[in-house]
Amino acid sequence: AMADEIYLEPLTTETIKRIIKKEKPDSLLAGLGGQTGLTLAMQLDKEGFLEEQGVRLLGTDAKAISRAEDRELFKEAMAEIGQPVIASDIAETVEGALEVAERIGYPVIVRPAFTLGGAGGGAAANEAELRVIAQTGLDASPITQILVERAIFGWKEIEFETMRDGVGNVIAVCSMENFDPVGVHTGDSIVVAPTQTLADKEFQMLRKASLDIITHLGIVGGCNVQLALNPDSFEYAVIEVNPRVSRSSALASKATGYPIAKITTKIALGYTLDEIKNDITGKTCACFEPTLDYIVVKMPKWPFDKFADASRKLGTQMKATGEVMAIAPSFEMALMKAVRGAEVGLDSLNRKNDPEDHAPIWERLRRVDDHRLFTIFEALKGGTSIDEIFSITRIDRWFLAKLKKMADFEKALEKDSLTVEHYETGKKMGYPDDTLKRLSGAAALPCEKKDAVYKMVDTCGAEFDAETPYFYSTFDKFCESRTFPRSGKPVIMVLGSGPIRIGQGIEFDYSSVHCVWTLKELGYEVVIVNNNPETVSTDYDTADRLYFEPLFPEDVMHIIEVEKPVGVVVAFGGQTAIKLT
Repeated sequence: AMADEIYLEPLTTETIKRIIKKEKPDSLLAGLGGQTGLTLAMQLDKEGFLEEQGVRLLGTDAKAISRAEDRELFKEAMAEIGQPVIASDIAETVEGALEVAERIGYPVIVRPAFTLGGAGGGAAANEAELRVIAQTGLDASPITQILVERAIFGWKEIEFETMRDGVGNVIAVCSMENFDPVGVHTGDSIVVAPTQTLADKEFQMLRKASLDIITHLGIVGGCNVQLALNPDSFEYAVIEVNPRVSRSSALASKATGYPIAKITTKIALGYTLDEIKNDITGKTCACFEPTLDYIVVKMPKWPFDKFADASRKLGTQMKATGEVMAIAPSFEMALMKAVRGAEVGLDSLNRKNDPEDHAPIWERLRRVDDHRLFTIFEALKGGTSIDEIFSITRIDRWFLAKLKKMADFEKALEKDSLTVEHYETGKKMGYPDDTLKRLSGAAALPCEKKDAVYKMVDTCGAEFDAETPYFYSTFDKFCESRTFPRSGKPVIMVLGSGPIRIGQGIEFDYSSVHCVWTLKELGYEVVIVNNNPETVSTDYDTADRLYFEPLFPEDVMHIIEVEKPVGVVVAFGGQTAIKLT
């Protein structure tokens, strides 16, 4: 159902050449196949094969891709427009790497050329470590080349998802801030959109830098710009530019309701941003920058439960297999939803301590691992000050203050039990009823249970009405889902499969999408519940109504109260939906 011709073949230049000769395509679109698609297109272009066969590269041209991907050309391009990059140099041997490190100073980070997800890279604090990591990096790179750069641990990591068309219109679709400072791969970091801790001057400076960069490189379509900002000054550096859709684009698309891949494709065909309509409002065009009147938190899903002996340490190589996203009016509520949705067996930030781990809290705070968030929460509950935690983790004090607010609330619950006032506060912070009862030791709720209301993702901060129903829950007065027009057909709810993990991936998601399409054909109104930003089920135009919510008993029951479905389909949600049932 996807394409006119589908080839199940290895993604190698040899295969692609055979298919091009047979199909004689007019053009080729590379930037939507991630790093693999980009690398293949670049190899075919370099060999002159595309030109010889008369195939055009659509979207960003080969020269611009090279300037963004090749570290050396990228540095030159940044120097041309005065954008600061991190001190670094290329090495093709281990000895070369050691010379570079001597010149720019330790600690350094090694990044192999043309690899995916930071594969083969790592950080080295001295010569002995660098010898090992440089060799690994050289082996991992298809062209045996690595970049050795000065490590800027502790700086803030900020990303802008941007869009540019062929005539030079540029917009910033979404700004994102990593909870973890530079040093943790963005795929392994908790990410918050829009940025929370930047002053307006910092935000405008980085936004302008991002737009200047994609303009100078000549990007056509979506592009991801990663920047590092020194928290103590206005000094910043450009980390890298991905001239393609990436994992962050999926997140930015779902966070804003702005379909990056779809618009990138239209731009590649020659449309300009002002000619493309915004599907969600039906009135505005794609050159309107999305406005968020809510906060989005992305939480990675790690496979460590499957690998008992694997190192849980997080660094420049990505280890997460998937992620969940949560939308809420406050950071606290979004974070609580993300933790419930990540299916790590927690419904709050209180993790059961590992009986074999006797390390004191200050030592555990130094670890950069998947328990970091919970360790910080434990430290705050135990009375460690925000400044102490900041000096160890370099996680911005704004985030730490939010976590402290939650820790203080839990301590008050234990002291006063569950009062009506505490119940109200707890619901606004995103705590489920059962969790509030458990933490306070109360046998019952102090008042009638609060019902969730649903707000809409509309890309424009409610400036225009949304035509596509894309909802998230909050505890507020007015519900936008209950007032949304219904067709009167019977409603069926389909449960999604949550985050991608080992043994449960997009095959479940795509089954649930086919289920939605089939039910629509059979004359039902279909509601989907899921929290994975990388899937087709969470596209705003798959089901009649989309609820971006954790697959957690209380969250799903609240949706059932609003939608009153005649049935719920659980067969396509994998283990997640079965457990929920």
